[in-house]
Amino acid sequence: MGTAQQQDRRVGRKRLLSLLTAAAVTFAASVAFVTGAGPAAADPVEGCTATEGAIVAVDFGPFGGDVVRGCDTTPTTGYELLHEGGFTTEGTQHDGDGFICRIGTGFFNSGTQYPTPATEDCVLTPQATAYWSYWIASPGQDTWSYSPLGAMSRKPRAGDVDAWVFGGTDIGGSTGRPTFTPDEVRAGGGATPGPTEDPTGGPSVPAGEIDVPAAARWVSGQLHDETHVVDEGAETTNDFLTTEAAYALAAANGKGAALDKVVTHLAGRTDAYAYPAGAEEPPAAPAAARLALLAEITEGDPRDFGGHDLLGDLVKNVCPAGPESGSPAPGCTAKGDFNGASYADGQALAVLALLRGGVDRPAGTEERLTQLVCQDGSVTSILIRPDEYCDGDPMTTGLVALVLDEAGGHEAAVAKMRSYLKKAQLTSGAFPAYNGATTGSVAPTAYAAQALRALGDGGAADAAVAWLSREQLDSGGFGFDEGATDAALYATGPTVLAGAGTDLVRLVAKAPEPTDPPTTHPATGGPTAKPTTRPPGVGPDLKKGIAFLTGPANLHQGRYYRADEKTGRADFGLTIDGAFALAATGHDGNALRTVVDFLEQGGKDGEGRSLHDWTGVGGKAALGGSMGKAAVLAQVVERDPRDFGGQDLIAGLAEAVCEKPSTAPDRSCPAAGAYTFAPSVFAHSLGIIAQLRAGEEKAAKAPVAYLAGLQHGSGAWPSLIPATGDSEVDSTAMAAMTLDLVPGDAHAAAVDKALAWLASQQLPDGGFPGASGNSVNSAGLAVQGLSLDAEKYDQQITKALKFLASQQNKDGGFNVAKEGQRGSDIRASAQAVGGATGISFGTLTRSLRGTTPNPVPSSSTPVIVTPGDGAGGGGIVNADGPGGGGGLASTGAQALGLAAAAAVLVLAGRRTVVAARNRRDAAAGGER
Repeated sequence: MGTAQQQDRRVGRKRLLSLLTAAAVTFAASVAFVTGAGPAAADPVEGCTATEGAIVAVDFGPFGGDVVRGCDTTPTTGYELLHEGGFTTEGTQHDGDGFICRIGTGFFNSGTQYPTPATEDCVLTPQATAYWSYWIASPGQDTWSYSPLGAMSRKPRAGDVDAWVFGGTDIGGSTGRPTFTPDEVRAGGGATPGPTEDPTGGPSVPAGEIDVPAAARWVSGQLHDETHVVDEGAETTNDFLTTEAAYALAAANGKGAALDKVVTHLAGRTDAYAYPAGAEEPPAAPAAARLALLAEITEGDPRDFGGHDLLGDLVKNVCPAGPESGSPAPGCTAKGDFNGASYADGQALAVLALLRGGVDRPAGTEERLTQLVCQDGSVTSILIRPDEYCDGDPMTTGLVALVLDEAGGHEAAVAKMRSYLKKAQLTSGAFPAYNGATTGSVAPTAYAAQALRALGDGGAADAAVAWLSREQLDSGGFGFDEGATDAALYATGPTVLAGAGTDLVRLVAKAPEPTDPPTTHPATGGPTAKPTTRPPGVGPDLKKGIAFLTGPANLHQGRYYRADEKTGRADFGLTIDGAFALAATGHDGNALRTVVDFLEQGGKDGEGRSLHDWTGVGGKAALGGSMGKAAVLAQVVERDPRDFGGQDLIAGLAEAVCEKPSTAPDRSCPAAGAYTFAPSVFAHSLGIIAQLRAGEEKAAKAPVAYLAGLQHGSGAWPSLIPATGDSEVDSTAMAAMTLDLVPGDAHAAAVDKALAWLASQQLPDGGFPGASGNSVNSAGLAVQGLSLDAEKYDQQITKALKFLASQQNKDGGFNVAKEGQRGSDIRASAQAVGGATGISFGTLTRSLRGTTPNPVPSSSTPVIVTPGDGAGGGGIVNADGPGGGGGLASTGAQALGLAAAAAVLVLAGRRTVVAARNRRDAAAGGER
């Protein structure tokens, strides 16, 4: 049911009322708010405040009820918040309790869970127009955002509010949002305090100044042949870091021969850097903007730099519309984007380049930046679509604040960003890399210092620079984070600008006044001979990663990973991911043998389910991607996919190829050539790989053609089937591995184009954008994809491996992403470990000869818990206090990591993982 329908239905019934003021009562005339009793397990709503606990609200309006809210004073996950708040849930038969298919409460219709079996059987994933969607709001936010994480992955913070609404949403989660506001259901019924200004103008810290000349000498020392930056172990120019070096040299030394050499080199690299798709195609907006800014800083001509009119080409390539138009153009997230900008910094730098060049900014380009300002005043680093989940960071906020302040006319947005920056500053004077972090990060602190100084907050800027001065290394450079011992150009470049008291808005390279020559000579460039192979030890510790994946706390009974720790329900898709990692490394053959034997021999999980309860092979709901994944595992370990677990998976895949699209209510076939119930490029690719590895080229012909037809002109693939117009690293890497396996050269050009696009998406720190942010999962898959041409993309692979190493924790596991929640995640770890080997799923092979399955631990009997019902009550209520009881569903499982297609829908709701810009962690449990 859509928002308009919900509003029509609500006319004439009770509304949610604020309990604070008469004005709030008038404003809140859209929903009812009744206090009542709840299950004994629920915490009193009064126990949740703006600084303690979290609130969850569930709208039973579509079923004739009201909005019920509950409290959990010590929330661990969004899933537990829902249950500890007084609600019961039921999952789907295929995906388990993790997919919230039904919700009930003792305060509505005696605890009946909705939707009832009469309207939804909860066997497979519900329809996109009728499911429980998950919305969140952080302290200070007065609008809802679609959750970027699944309920089992999201960890609510103090003062957060969650909401569950039945109906439907679009891809971006811009429709179907709650009809009540977060403030109407917050603890206490009112708004949480917003950012407050620091009257002192910044933290009180010891004064300090950056040694700018020393930093500039370090930057000069990173230049190969005094002209460009080359990453360790690589042979080609890192153009991005070369522009950073040029900006730093301009800020520290002004005009001179050293800077001229770098500028000349970059001018010669304009085609390769800014026009990778060719001179007739739109430029890579961030690269074109960087080069244009360099021309402006050095008093050159951005309309004739490297033979290109950089400003003219930026103006000509602005997106007229986004996916909402029905005909989305690749590289366009919304109206006003510079084509291919993808990130807020690219958009901001393009606007700034036009500003500095005296060129009118195309309509919507500045407004696009204002749309990236979150409720708390931070700016998200991704070019999200309007109304998507927004979580910003100090670094992006600082840059965008500088640009919009210079543009003028955006005073409210700039004031909001300024307030956020002052609140985000740590007592040390530093700024964290992301919201919630407690330690300083160098580049974010440098950008924040630049912005605060430009906005008139000199005291806060001085405190930030003082902290940076204490982080300067003996070499003169700066590391990434607080206490770092290795200098990095990515961090040092913007810090030089902050130390010189300038920024990209004001920086102009002036000819320096004559000075005496230095008594010590600057450091020379890198080694005279370029390394031709990757340095030893680059990348994560794979043995530690395998130890994490096979540890008894993770690999249940040594046989499978659990979607639900209480019931022992298996996540078969994640279990196969772990098996792929074991096969790729070869570090624990017995553990791999144990997993494979469990799956092939019909081993059952704590709920009595086996592998083929997950694949659906032979049944009416055979999942093409799941069958493909299981078949590929059989092929990897030299088992027979035609008789794996008593089923012929290859025959099942042939039968699952769609001849035509199905019609509602049948949702099995999205298009001719697709597989049944395989709604993602990733899942579709697994089916093709299994058929090709089995020699079924003829049977795979239609699926291959369908996959090839989904490729965008940019070289990327979308995440979903049917295609949604997005571009995703994970899907592109997987599709490239798949088409590379097709005999002959028919798809060679498509693979080459895909790899070039993947390389273009690499972030400065070596990571890649994914659903969860700077994603470990996406980096691992990108390594696998780029390794199809390892010689050409050695530089990118090396950087990605270093990024993966940086995200490995002491226990051997990996974070989901560089940003957000810390802690090792099984799915991310499996993909990081397997991906780091660079072995394609199309060629991965690991013999089990000579291995022995491990025995079943005697103390690992699974516990099965049956969810209970609620009773009594009605209206929009607080689910706390005595009475209205009934047991709560006791699951508490962590469905870990990323998944596409059906797995994405398991916990993250129906708003799917759509490329990098959704920056979402989805929960697992279904097919990937």
